[in-house]
Amino acid sequence: MAKNLIILCILLLHFSVLTAVSEESDEVFSKKISLLSSSLPSFKNEKLTHLHFYFHDIVTAKNPTAVRVAEAAMTNASSTFFGAVSMMDDPLTVAPELSSKMVGRAQGIYASASQTELGLLMVLNFAFVEGKFNGSNLSVLGRNAVFSGVREMPIVGGSGVFRFARGYAQAKTYSWNPKTENAVVEYNVYVLHY
Repeated sequence: MAKNLIILCILLLHFSVLTAVSEESDEVFSKKISLLSSSLPSFKNEKLTHLHFYFHDIVTAKNPTAVRVAEAAMTNASSTFFGAVSMMDDPLTVAPELSSKMVGRAQGIYASASQTELGLLMVLNFAFVEGKFNGSNLSVLGRNAVFSGVREMPIVGGSGVFRFARGYAQAKTYSWNPKTENAVVEYNVYVLHY
């Protein structure tokens, strides 16, 4: 009986040392932070911001803002351009005219990800350059069914003023030229942030 008690004590001591070492090594990698910390935004002051702007996707021009960077061998045979990948650095303006005031750029990738309709995978940042949002970004990751009236894509994060952001962006085609494939898309973005 005493022998079993000694073995049990040794095992418990060994387990407690392993647990202490495990907890200590976790501290190096991560730590809990109080939400009341002064270095973090006040989580009680969350606000909803509505942004409205126009996205100019210029494919055919002397200086295009969107270029195809990859495509599958069968892309040209597909009515949906399945497998085509484009890089963009599109201006965002306050009005549908390209000459209107620029408030930012849409920078990222869109790829044709549907075999049955023109459905794009959108991976982009709205990088703002104007007013109180200058230097701040919103990140979009979602599906854009181009020929639907209004498309909704999630806002999955942000930086600057938009840290801890979440929300959605609604896109509506304002104009599209089938000959040049240039498009102007109206965006209404609703974002919760601190």
